[in-house]
Amino acid sequence: MGEVTRGSLFPTSAAPERGERVEPIVSSHGVVVEHILSGRLDVPVDFLQGHDEWVVVLDGEAQIEMEGEAMSLKAGDWVSIPAGVPHRVVKTERATSWLAVHLPPSPG
Repeated sequence: MGEVTRGSLFPTSAAPERGERVEPIVSSHGVVVEHILSGRLDVPVDFLQGHDEWVVVLDGEAQIEMEGEAMSLKAGDWVSIPAGVPHRVVKTERATSWLAVHLPPSPG
């Protein structure tokens, strides 16, 4: 049986001025949940990950690009990104708060 854990997400005031603060929340059976606080980006950030990812914006706004499509995300918006799909975070509003769930790649 697993151990019960609990905690709190960081307030948006804890976001860095620039870059990101990534805090792992829980990890189990190949699934990782992270809380991400974004500052302003100086340049876009490219990602190519070996795992599936589901992200939701909790507060703030961000712009991403994936498969040639620009997406503006605001609080409540989420996107599912399959493993191996290149994507780019183009812009984030300072103090954008995200929840990211990393999953093992889907078969086939």
